[in-house]
Amino acid sequence: MTTHPFITTLRNLRGNARGCVYTEALWAIPFNLYAPYVSIYMLAFGIKDAEIGLITSIGMIFQTFWMLISGAITDKLGRKRTTLIFDIISWSVPCLIWAVAQDINYFFLAAVVNAVWRVTANSWTCLLVEDTDHNLLVDVWSWIYIAGLITAFVSPVTGLLIDKFSLVPTMRGLYVLSFVMMTAKFVVMNFLVKETQQGVVRMHETRNQPLFSVLGESFSVLKKLVRTPATMVTAGLMVLLNICWMIKGTFWSILVTEKLGIPAEHLVIFTFARSVVMLIFYFVLMPRLRYMDTRKPMLWGLIGLIISQVLLIIVSSGDYLLLIVSTVIEAFSTPAATTLLDKLTVVTVDAKERARIMAMMYVAVIVITSPFGWIAGLLSQANRSLPFILNIILFTVSAILVYITIRRVKPGETVTA
Repeated sequence: MTTHPFITTLRNLRGNARGCVYTEALWAIPFNLYAPYVSIYMLAFGIKDAEIGLITSIGMIFQTFWMLISGAITDKLGRKRTTLIFDIISWSVPCLIWAVAQDINYFFLAAVVNAVWRVTANSWTCLLVEDTDHNLLVDVWSWIYIAGLITAFVSPVTGLLIDKFSLVPTMRGLYVLSFVMMTAKFVVMNFLVKETQQGVVRMHETRNQPLFSVLGESFSVLKKLVRTPATMVTAGLMVLLNICWMIKGTFWSILVTEKLGIPAEHLVIFTFARSVVMLIFYFVLMPRLRYMDTRKPMLWGLIGLIISQVLLIIVSSGDYLLLIVSTVIEAFSTPAATTLLDKLTVVTVDAKERARIMAMMYVAVIVITSPFGWIAGLLSQANRSLPFILNIILFTVSAILVYITIRRVKPGETVTA
């Protein structure tokens, strides 16, 4: 293991990549401890499926605003300062709101405040990748995901706590823990990183410009985005997959507990299986994919995700075995789709305008995605399997899009590094 490419990369990381990767577990572990239970936590307060979907959609509407101005904020304040300020606002504060939640109004408020994370989605990504060798990007992004998967080894504790104290008190405690760990992460990382070279340039260029003047320039960047086929393909995949991840993240636990009759404390079984399989994938297969045309493994990953969703909707009540099979296939397929899409996003974007182009891309993603929280909520209220039938359709369209680019465009001309 000491000579494994991932271990070598981790050991040799320098600069901002080291600061971002080394501290990521302080955010990822608490997030992944509470994330599988968020929807059923809301159900415990009498919130209905459609209302849960509406909360998700309202949050995404506010995310649209913050993402729209995120490039301008990141350029004016700098990648480092922006990340510290907006991480604390978008994660530390909502964790406290969720911890003391009493009714639907608390969840609406938390969703509005949490929407600010779209600013740091831009600034933190720039901080991570701008001064990092592109040949290391797959490894670096893999380690970011691995940081969250470490949760697998502590996630059984969540199930035991729910069994002993019930769901709501356990979730309140997890949110307080998340506040402490995430805030520590933001402060420690700020000490370990420095402003990127491109960040210094953009801070200097925008120093005397009002924020909304910088924002106004972003719309000229939109023309460049639209005229770049590789970036448009990437943006299309981002839209489709973001809808799928939103549906899965919001409604999977509801389907499993409400339709399949799996007790909440047993969700940890599937979380553990998912994390272990993904860790195996990252360490065994991902090093072999980092120099490949990213589209081919993405295609196989998308096909696997389609199969996992088909299995999920045909699982009968209480069938742990088939649900485990669905979970394992999904876990095996997800890294091929997500990690390689992250690389694709970086290498197809003009480095000089990265903050603003990524802001415009994510705005488009959020605008198109936001209604689907409410739509999926209505579907779930009608039939808990319907949101995942929608996922099958979207994963299929994504696979077709990737397949078309493989057939029609040479690797050197388009979406590969």
